[in-house]
Amino acid sequence: MTRIAGLAGNRGRNLLNVADRRPGGADLAVVLSYDEEAPVLEAAAERGIPTEVVPLEDGVDRREHERAVNEALSDHEFDLVCLDGYMRILSDTFLEAQPTTLNVHPSLLPAFPGDDAWGDALEADVSVTGCTVHVVTDATDDEGEVLEEEIDAGPIVTQEPVPVYEGDDEETLKERVLHEGEFRAYPRAVKWFAEGAVDVDLEAGEVSVDADVSSPDDADHDGLPARRLVSSDRLSTLRYGENPHQDAAVYADYTCEEASVVHADQLNEGAKALSYNNYNDADGALNLIKEFDEPAAAVIKHTNPAGCATADSLVEAYDRALSTDPMSAFGGIVALNRECDAATAEQVIDSFKEVVVAPGYSEEALEVLCEKENLRVLDVGREALRASDASGEQPRALGERTDRFTEKPLVGGRLVQERDLQSITVDNLEVVTEREPTDEELESMVFAWQTLKHVKSNGILLAQGTETVGVGMGQVSRVDAVRLAAMKADEHAEGKDAEGAVMASDAFFPFPDGIEEAAEAGIEAVIQPGGSVNDDDVIEAADEHGIAMAFTGQRSFRHD
Repeated sequence: MTRIAGLAGNRGRNLLNVADRRPGGADLAVVLSYDEEAPVLEAAAERGIPTEVVPLEDGVDRREHERAVNEALSDHEFDLVCLDGYMRILSDTFLEAQPTTLNVHPSLLPAFPGDDAWGDALEADVSVTGCTVHVVTDATDDEGEVLEEEIDAGPIVTQEPVPVYEGDDEETLKERVLHEGEFRAYPRAVKWFAEGAVDVDLEAGEVSVDADVSSPDDADHDGLPARRLVSSDRLSTLRYGENPHQDAAVYADYTCEEASVVHADQLNEGAKALSYNNYNDADGALNLIKEFDEPAAAVIKHTNPAGCATADSLVEAYDRALSTDPMSAFGGIVALNRECDAATAEQVIDSFKEVVVAPGYSEEALEVLCEKENLRVLDVGREALRASDASGEQPRALGERTDRFTEKPLVGGRLVQERDLQSITVDNLEVVTEREPTDEELESMVFAWQTLKHVKSNGILLAQGTETVGVGMGQVSRVDAVRLAAMKADEHAEGKDAEGAVMASDAFFPFPDGIEEAAEAGIEAVIQPGGSVNDDDVIEAADEHGIAMAFTGQRSFRHD
């Protein structure tokens, strides 16, 4: 366990933050101040942390005072020293007698050293400042006099950027640097020292941190960064968030290279701007149709597919997608993976839609779509379309998917994961039932699986050919998801039903009851991950009903 000696001059909020968070299991062994009235002493005592006071006495020089500090600390065991507002320049008398000493400075060193970093940042009119945790080095000469150019010049351990906002003054900026910068950076540095991940070479003036690097691509974590630094710029404020009482804005990552609704051009400028929900749903719709090379269309409602299809033409794909659940498609988002033509546009405006997303529009299509005053028409960029390669094969219509990670904010942090880019073929399927799927069923299985990735779990999707016929999403029971999908197919779909359909499940069936429900609905083939302890019972139920079933060996949850 790493033990810390904390030296503070006033409130010591960084030290108390470290004491409360115990990064890497580190504990404060003692808190020392030169001011017996320093609030940090009482706060430390309340936490059961020993305290010491070494007053600044008149006529006592720097080194004599530091020898007194060393003496006061001699009764305590510690491995690291952390300064926090300890407004004393330390000499070699202290630094050579003690373990590595860290300080946090309220700027991105070497910018704005000294004791007025906030004022200097404001005066310089910078848009970003921050804080720096660095190793403290001797900034005095042989007589103990301060060398101004050596202050805050020790090797840097870590830094944290903090924005400077219009209207900031020293107090507001100081508070932001503390809470958004120092409260992140200081515990991080302590954690690294506690984990033995830091190598300090004072002669070379360098610090290396093993923990602050991305794992290699062939490691277990497959290149996930140890520290994720994300910068995005506010593109615009939104009318409101998911609900009118919530403020919201959209931020842009200008390094994104793939087709994106954030960077899309809204072609009918007179229409309303996109709302928070519009952005969210349009992003989900666009990500779904990126799955397919063939002409594809999807209608999304509340980030779930109301229908999706591929076909020989875009207008046919849209017609099949819409017919899955035209009632739920009302007020939905349409996504197309080809340039929108006039025939498809005519069908899109036949019922109320919020947004249409496509990689381009013909002039005729644009005229049709713009007839609807508040249908937002988004062009995700003709540059996303790639020419056929030398072999004459049609490439992915919307270009490559280049963003590797997705993330979900949590209260107090965020989850980061690789995008679900799994793409199966018939050759990946393991048939586990007595009846083999037909070629048509195998084609439907692959289509259904690629579409199901975009259905909220628990998710069940029914398909015939390469079109959806019913979707059961977001249920807490997989059996209920089967029932919902069958009900949608039988009651809401136009010109199709569950009879003879292929059913895809995003996770295994834990019991045979889901297969029993599928058989009752007329399902004839099933694709699912497999892997349940009751797989044999599930397979037996499928065999009893003459249902063909294939395992993918991988699930496809989508929980957000």
